[in-house]
Amino acid sequence: MQDAQSAIAADDPILQSDFALELVRQMRAMDPYGNRDDWPPNRILDPFVLSKERLRELPLVGDPDQATLARMQAFYNAIAALIERECGLQASPIISLSHEGFGRALMTVGKLVVMDRALRDAHRFGFPSASKMKDEADKLLSVALEIIGAYPKVAGL
Repeated sequence: MQDAQSAIAADDPILQSDFALELVRQMRAMDPYGNRDDWPPNRILDPFVLSKERLRELPLVGDPDQATLARMQAFYNAIAALIERECGLQASPIISLSHEGFGRALMTVGKLVVMDRALRDAHRFGFPSASKMKDEADKLLSVALEIIGAYPKVAGL
């Protein structure tokens, strides 16, 4: 069952994953006036899904707006929260972007850099589907936890 305006079905099993639950929590936390309090999770996560049709509507070159930057921050915050839950160490996402949407996303745990992503075309930040978004998050989380396991002393500093 999919809403007319939502790219994610209300009963999609992805919505019950730890990552999706945390991402919804992060998005609600960035909503100071509670506008999204009554929204279902699929509607909150819908802007993260950029289908081919949605991508066609976006310009090839453009400056990222505040809503897109907030979604990007929420995505990496959710991964940081899952890292903290898994290993008990504080993870800090750092996003540095130019006004044109080019930059880097880093994740640090202690003195250890556990993720380093080059970002470009930030105004087109999104994923082809909810499952692709979850797969990307799982991959980033897995690599980060592997690095923490390899260098626990540095991560604990």
